Amino acid sequence: MDHDVELRFQNVKKELEKEFGEGMDMQAILFLIGVNELGIGYKDFSKSEKNDVLHIAICTLLEPYGYYKYTHRDAENWPHFDLVKELPPINDREQQHLMKEAVIAYFVQNEYVDVTPNA
Repeated sequence: MDHDVELRFQNVKKELEKEFGEGMDMQAILFLIGVNELGIGYKDFSKSEKNDVLHIAICTLLEPYGYYKYTHRDAENWPHFDLVKELPPINDREQQHLMKEAVIAYFVQNEYVDVTPNA
């Protein structure tokens, strides 16, 4: 894995842990992104809604890479995306790298955290 990506991802994680507590893993970060994109704040989500929140995060993160396209919000204000192209077959390590890269880009673009290695 690219050392710079890993360092920057660890900085994102460290910054999020300051706000949300220790033990942030990729799933917790995806959940935060999904809740943020949903825009209704935190609530008690059903298991199905939690999966939908994770899906929102993944679509949001992979949209800049051309895999998904935002289409609309439904009557309950949940965002919807269309699959534009399938992800190529990638192994777990490559998938981790892509998601870490996308998470870093999300937080940099939205100016939520400083991810410079010495932050």
